[in-house]
Amino acid sequence: MPQVEKVNPYTHDTRAKDEQVRSMFDAIAPAYDFMNRAMTGGLDRLWLRSLVSTVAAVKPRHIVDIATGTGDVALALARRLPEATVTGIDLSEGMLDKAREKAAARPEGSRLTFVCGDGTRTGLPDASADVVTVAYGVRNFADIAGGYREMFRILRPGGTLCVLELSTPVSALPLAFYKLYTRTLIPALGRLMSHDDRAYSYLPESIAAAPQRADMVSLMLEAGFKSASFRCFTFGVCTLYTATKD
Repeated sequence: MPQVEKVNPYTHDTRAKDEQVRSMFDAIAPAYDFMNRAMTGGLDRLWLRSLVSTVAAVKPRHIVDIATGTGDVALALARRLPEATVTGIDLSEGMLDKAREKAAARPEGSRLTFVCGDGTRTGLPDASADVVTVAYGVRNFADIAGGYREMFRILRPGGTLCVLELSTPVSALPLAFYKLYTRTLIPALGRLMSHDDRAYSYLPESIAAAPQRADMVSLMLEAGFKSASFRCFTFGVCTLYTATKD
């Protein structure tokens, strides 16, 4: 079991991790988009563009976006791919409420469906998606290996998996700055803006404990994927993983 699966949002809470994750995201949903922009200095938009470009290259007709959150990835994919439909799945109704509000205000919103559900047990039919995407959600899974097996199941043969996930830098100087920033400034800003004392302390803890780079690729391969690889952005603080199903 990857170490991150033992890292919970609320350290003294006896509920299962998926229940804690749902509660956390319900609590921070109103501040989530602002915090993403503030924490990354807007770099999350550049990382998102890389994911969208990777997906667009395979010209999918149906995309499943797991851990869709407030819908930024799903909406960006729908804008870039006018022939595609997108199903967004998330544990948190609070986050999905925000996603549905955004979709209702945009013309591409008619091609989006948002469903409350567990990314490790989607309930979708076998081989029903051309592409599966996950942005910043894999480390929140209670069972990462099970999540990848579920993604493999719902992808059609020849389908593509794209996972965008936060990671820790490898080089010494960026790593030192990263630790200072994530362990002090982010939790302080999170407490101020989201009024959740643990949510933005859990963030750097879960990133540090999550499988990264070659270890994440290994989990994809173990689930049955082929041609798995990764590409790092911004000194390694974000990584894009891609894999295919034969």
